Amino acid sequence: MYAALSKTIEQLTPQNISEERKATLQPLIDFVQQRANKGQEINLNFICTHNSRRSHLAQVWAKVASAYYHIPNVHCYSGGTEETALFPKVTETLTNQGFNIFTIAETDNPVYAIKYSENALPIIGFSKKYDSPFNPVSAFAAIMTCSQADGGCPFIAGAEKRIPVTFEDPKISDGTPEQTQVYVERSLQIATEMFYVFSMINR
Repeated sequence: MYAALSKTIEQLTPQNISEERKATLQPLIDFVQQRANKGQEINLNFICTHNSRRSHLAQVWAKVASAYYHIPNVHCYSGGTEETALFPKVTETLTNQGFNIFTIAETDNPVYAIKYSENALPIIGFSKKYDSPFNPVSAFAAIMTCSQADGGCPFIAGAEKRIPVTFEDPKISDGTPEQTQVYVERSLQIATEMFYVFSMINR
């Protein structure tokens, strides 16, 4: 892990997660544990409406948490009910929290390489539909990170399990003086919860 990212991780407080929220996260823990027990690939597809904010944050932090706790065969993806673009404030927030992010393709829907360690394969970040060819087509958990996507997608083809783990949209702060702080807080909340999930996995 990069030193700056390690400092961010040290500040996370999974012990402060409420019992209610732990119950929400338990099905995700169970899915990861069951597949880990069998030595199977663990495919997680985090889904939101626009695949622009929360789903990317969850994808990135879940991958980092799995690496931090040395849980093998974890592959994290994200998608939306529609394709837009990864919102620039997300990459800015993650950069400030210790990631090394650079642009691979500069288009209306830019493609980013998101690195959490000098030698680890980067996470590829760009907006796409949840059923994009980039994402798995079977044997994955569909983690619904927003209530709109959860309600609007009654069926996710190929998903072995569908798990709602919703977060408040940081978009509500766009254009306000609180924007930076709201994005920081949402990123840290998602990081904390993903670290809690993977800390509970028995190897």
